[in-house]
Amino acid sequence: MIYRHRDLEEPLKKAAEQFRVLALTGARQTGKSTLLRRLFGNTHRYVTLDDPRLLRLAQQDPELFFQEHKGPLILDEVQYAPDLLPYVKMRVDSDGRKGQFILTGSQQFPLMKGLRETLAGRIALFQLYPLSVTEGPSSSSDYIVRALRGSYPEPLLTRGLDPARWYASYLATYLERDVQFHYRLEHPERFRDLMALLAARTAQALNMNALSNDLGISVPTVKSWIGILEASQIVYRLRPYHVNLGSRLVKTPKIYFTDIGLVCHLAGSATREAVLRGPLAGALFENFVVQEALKIFAHSGRPAPLFYYRTNNNLEVDLIVEKNPRELVPIEIKLSKTPHPGMAGGITRLRALQGKTPLLLPGYVVCLADRSFPLSRADRAVSWRELPSLIK
Repeated sequence: MIYRHRDLEEPLKKAAEQFRVLALTGARQTGKSTLLRRLFGNTHRYVTLDDPRLLRLAQQDPELFFQEHKGPLILDEVQYAPDLLPYVKMRVDSDGRKGQFILTGSQQFPLMKGLRETLAGRIALFQLYPLSVTEGPSSSSDYIVRALRGSYPEPLLTRGLDPARWYASYLATYLERDVQFHYRLEHPERFRDLMALLAARTAQALNMNALSNDLGISVPTVKSWIGILEASQIVYRLRPYHVNLGSRLVKTPKIYFTDIGLVCHLAGSATREAVLRGPLAGALFENFVVQEALKIFAHSGRPAPLFYYRTNNNLEVDLIVEKNPRELVPIEIKLSKTPHPGMAGGITRLRALQGKTPLLLPGYVVCLADRSFPLSRADRAVSWRELPSLIK
């Protein structure tokens, strides 16, 4: 499989010149190890704790582990041996060189908690998601291709590979190696059912009571499991915009997956017909646009200032990008090649509510159109391919 350029390369290289430790988290198979070995393979030794022998040594004798594996070091899958982190701290405190340790982990929450507590002030944190549309080959820049093959490097870039078989294997590995390893769930099959239910409800407001009733598990369990999926970077909670512009706001987040291919696999929508005309078609396209917006910020090393807007009188705008606390970019997401001014109705209503702060910038209807054109004096229809230039 040919290496594909990742947008996160430059932010990582700059951080290695400024911080003693870097950490790169992300779901399985997003390309973390490949990226780091490509960038730092000539200057750092590579050690993976997926190796049972090395993991045993790291867990039982950290001092000997670091004696055998001296820095600069790429330490892969460090979540399996979190007790190594205090020893990393000792080494970087005694030697102030930059970029000594580069850590990766595919299970974010336990790892990130330990990193923040142990290595505060010494570490730069990054997240890697599946390939964005700017990172894959031109042959993968079609929406249907991304929906059916997903954005993970292996199924997207490997000719002849069956995406359905790959995703089935991926889910089995994720549930066994990540979820069960860290959380020891009593009913892992229901965790899988939760993923399927969330896929069927992607781009909808998160209703934990309904999920609890459908699965026959408690609301606290549903909340905990969704937290696991979010920490694993499998799903993303899009939170409502928090500033009242004139009406009572809905405060419930919406749920999206970070890879549309996984949504299609879980929801049984992995056909061209289902993606374009099935009952989930509009939600799938919305998931796709939101996942790409998330990657634009994460792969530049920045937090994603993404929200949606909804009031209790049915005013809704699919995506709000906070350029800064005083300026917002409103976006509607429509599965259409022939957008019309009515599709920007939510933006128009929101603009009527705004005061001087925050300022609503020109809005966009992101769609399947091949070209950009105005819908009104303030708003334009644009292809989803233009999203990076609109919100960076």
